[in-house]
Amino acid sequence: MSKIAFVFPGQGTQFAGMGKKLYEEVNEETKKSIDEIFSNLENEEVKRVLFEGTDEELKNTKFAQPAIALYSVILTKLLKEKGIEPEFVAGHSLGEYSSLYAAGVLSEIETMKLIAKRGDIMSNAKVDGSMAAILGLSATEVEEICSNIDGVIEAVNYNEPKQTVVAGERSVLEANLETFKEKGARRALPLAVSGPFHSSLMKPVAEVLKKEFDNYNWNDVKTPIVANTTTNLLVKADEVKDELYHQTFGPVKWVDTINKLAENGVTKIYEVGPGKVLAGLIKKIDKSIEVINIENVESLENI
Repeated sequence: MSKIAFVFPGQGTQFAGMGKKLYEEVNEETKKSIDEIFSNLENEEVKRVLFEGTDEELKNTKFAQPAIALYSVILTKLLKEKGIEPEFVAGHSLGEYSSLYAAGVLSEIETMKLIAKRGDIMSNAKVDGSMAAILGLSATEVEEICSNIDGVIEAVNYNEPKQTVVAGERSVLEANLETFKEKGARRALPLAVSGPFHSSLMKPVAEVLKKEFDNYNWNDVKTPIVANTTTNLLVKADEVKDELYHQTFGPVKWVDTINKLAENGVTKIYEVGPGKVLAGLIKKIDKSIEVINIENVESLENI
């Protein structure tokens, strides 16, 4: 029997005024849910930026993460109200945190509180590093090149068969972009990010996040989560917390994640959140999977 999965996007799909747009599109009951979320966030500035902030402000991890997650959480809530339930969930990086609500691990308010806190912690992390997307080489080739470079540079996001993101020390990364091209990469693109996310350099940040986890009420998983770092199916609250800790300085195995969903009978995936980035990646991993984008309220009405 064919199965359904929900997947949730990571950072990079934010846009100015996105909070206001969502708020104006939803019904009165959902507006109350959004109001309650904002009333529970410690940082009152988040609402202002999500509703009125500029593109530049939204690039800040502190605001980008709760902005994207708000869409994922609210649109998931509305999808479920339409009777659409997933058999599995997964998220790309930040998206793994958005999946906590869909999987029944945290309430919508606690999911948003944790993500806002994560964005704040990551934006304040003093880790000198960066990231770059390597296009046109296999993941194995990228790993091999990284292993022969002096300094910290690691394959961290396995996005599609011929696109792998590397992260590491800024000076090392900048000095070696041409190395990837010399070895056959079609492109080696620096990413506009504030740190070397998912690399071993983020271990100190993971320790801070781990302490933050103690402030939330975790439930065992109702809908299995496919873990970013291992593609294991997570079903216990402790497994989820352990994955989120390791994900901070561990890889996002997106190719393996989609293959895992397919192996478990998933034939339809809803990408829940702004943008269509994951849909593009999924089509390059497994063309047989149907992908439906739920990026706004209008998308829901078209189901």
